[in-house]
Amino acid sequence: MTFAPPPLILRGMICAPIQRAKPGPKPRPALKPQDVRHVKFFCRVRKLLGRLHSHKDCPNRKLHYDQLMSLVLLHFFNPTLESLRLIQEASELGKVQKKLGLKRTSLGSLSESASSFDPVLAYEVVQELAAQVAVQDGPERPKGLPRELAVVAMDGTLLEALPRMTWALWLDPEHRAAKLHLEFEVFRGAPQGAVVTHGNANEKEVLRQRLVRDRLYLIDAGYAEYGLFEEIRQAESFFIGRLRDNAVWEVLEDRPLTEADRKAGVICDQVVRLGCDSKREDLSGPVRVVKVHVQSPPERGLARRATRTSSKKTFRHRPQEYDLSLVTNRMDLSAESIALLFRYRWTIELFFRWLKCILGLRHLIFESYNGMQLLVYGALIASLLVALWTGRKPTKHLLAMIQLHLQGWATLEELEAYIARLPQVSR
Repeated sequence: MTFAPPPLILRGMICAPIQRAKPGPKPRPALKPQDVRHVKFFCRVRKLLGRLHSHKDCPNRKLHYDQLMSLVLLHFFNPTLESLRLIQEASELGKVQKKLGLKRTSLGSLSESASSFDPVLAYEVVQELAAQVAVQDGPERPKGLPRELAVVAMDGTLLEALPRMTWALWLDPEHRAAKLHLEFEVFRGAPQGAVVTHGNANEKEVLRQRLVRDRLYLIDAGYAEYGLFEEIRQAESFFIGRLRDNAVWEVLEDRPLTEADRKAGVICDQVVRLGCDSKREDLSGPVRVVKVHVQSPPERGLARRATRTSSKKTFRHRPQEYDLSLVTNRMDLSAESIALLFRYRWTIELFFRWLKCILGLRHLIFESYNGMQLLVYGALIASLLVALWTGRKPTKHLLAMIQLHLQGWATLEELEAYIARLPQVSR
């Protein structure tokens, strides 16, 4: 048997034995040159970002705009560089300095630069790359939809922030978040526009400010505002949105259903006057409501998410079967195409999962609002580069192969052979 040591007695006082602190974690080994390989892969990126080099040029600044964005891209493509300190250590490696054209930088310089450079210039690079992307494995365009009409899914997602990021307003001082508002072109498989705000920003107001002509917007029930529908119509664009369960309308015409419509789950297709008496004037003309019966797929062994109701958003639930009410101002498309197009809205949710869970956008290396925008635009540039280099939508396995190539474990020939083995899509 083992016994605890006797307590110490000091001047008539009994003191408990001294508890020794547990040893801390072992220090992390320094970054080695072999941890960052194939940096020549970023030479093309350096040419792309070259226009940013002279922005806010200063004799005292050693880190330029294009060099900062190159380091951000290196962070996304190399899983070894998971923090700002590791990025700073990478800037000390001779190979990184030679290929990226930079000098050794400090943590303070990285942080200060992220707060100084204008993120609008990085956003212009995003738009230039997005105009070149057209993935092979995108969804098939429904019949009757004009090819020149861009189909854009619009939605927002929260990026959890730190309590000290005071600009990122959300629930309370202890729960902060930024919000990424994204425009995702469905058939090209690429983000077309992005806005970063605090977590409490209104998604409908962001969409109002970004309306353009000749777009078909796919929007969920969070955007279900009759005045917004009218503004989209006034902008000479179109929408397919989801109505809330408590929406009311006056039926003006029942449209006949085809066999293909019924197979797609369409229950009815009606031309209606949307809104109650007090809201009916928000829309200048009739719209179309397509009601679709949805059956949820099996959960594959996972527990089904519990029903959650709200006075404002009664649609937040996942029953096994339910009816979906879709509203649109496209009168020429079939009801089957309307249901299929709204199903394609889910592609933006998959892209959010790619950004946050696979590419690692949830890990914030900058805390300022300016730096947050640069980080988001860097993630979008990385995603677009993957799509341009491979002609495919970015996926977990595709990113893993690129990272293995960058780390020296896979040759360029093996990477190209992997891409060639991917299923071919015929159009």
